[in-house]
Amino acid sequence: MGPRIGIIGGGAIGGYTGGMLTKAGHDVTIVDQWPEHVAEVKANGLTITHGEDVVNVPANYINICELQGIEDPFDYVFVAVKSYDTEWAAILMRRYLKPDGAYVDFQNGINDYRLAETVGVENALGCVITIAAGCYEPGQVQRTDTNPMAYKIGEHDGSDTPRARELVEIVSSASDGTYFTDNLWGERWAKLAINCMVNPIAGITGMTSDRVRTDPLVRDIRTQVGAEVIRVGRALGHRIGDLLGVPAQMFVDAAEGRNVEDLEIEMEKVAASAGTGGRASFLQDVMKHRRTEIEFLNGFVSEKGRETGVPTPFCDALVKVVQSRGVGKLEPDPDNLAPVGALLER
Repeated sequence: MGPRIGIIGGGAIGGYTGGMLTKAGHDVTIVDQWPEHVAEVKANGLTITHGEDVVNVPANYINICELQGIEDPFDYVFVAVKSYDTEWAAILMRRYLKPDGAYVDFQNGINDYRLAETVGVENALGCVITIAAGCYEPGQVQRTDTNPMAYKIGEHDGSDTPRARELVEIVSSASDGTYFTDNLWGERWAKLAINCMVNPIAGITGMTSDRVRTDPLVRDIRTQVGAEVIRVGRALGHRIGDLLGVPAQMFVDAAEGRNVEDLEIEMEKVAASAGTGGRASFLQDVMKHRRTEIEFLNGFVSEKGRETGVPTPFCDALVKVVQSRGVGKLEPDPDNLAPVGALLER
């Protein structure tokens, strides 16, 4: 019998990953807090759509209130909740994890530090996820990208361990694009740069994931934000990986006026792999009038920029636009981006 896997958070990423692992025959229990979603999956299975492929999987979803009925502890717990829910979700799952089991961070942003503080660094691994997915209706999960590199799994200290390799083998059942990395933090900061460029701009404007990468209205803002994240990450000593195949230095060069068109050629390719009609998780939250993760994305970069002395005016401005509207009150509109765009004229 293979490892038992628990997933806390059964929305887009947790649902897609858990559903595909279930389809591959793994023992997976998905814990979620959306009652209608859980009820629909219990009744009719989880429907996963990826391009032309549609599968229905008898995924084992349970409500949080049903967690107390778990008798056999998990070998791994994937944390797939929003950044602001990290601590309570990890603590909730603690008694259902084996003493030698491990948590795996499946989130946007860089929450690995906070997860390690909560459960102990010896019990924590990271998984950098570059797939795009949405969960808009109960029982339905959509993957919208065609990115060949979906999951990158690694230890906090970069060591090559049996458990990291075991996880790579397990998660590869959900996607062929699953890899071990000895550079978790560099990959995290590369993903953070993507999130900081795409997510808030999509949420503020309402643009789909492909448009937000290439639209002339946001193109220069996107580049400046990406360069800020890369500069801060490098100032912290991280070796920043490629951003969906695009070298990090290309964003810094373009932000400083060098080889701008070369970057745009690469971003057209990235937009194509993002698929049409996909919505960033940030935009999904805005549409649902939920709290966003802005303070854990661009806000985190701004905080680390102040610590390292690296200016982050574009990240700062995006945070201000989102937070000035209040929780759940931001309405997508390209005009919202005007205060950020004004920085380009300075």
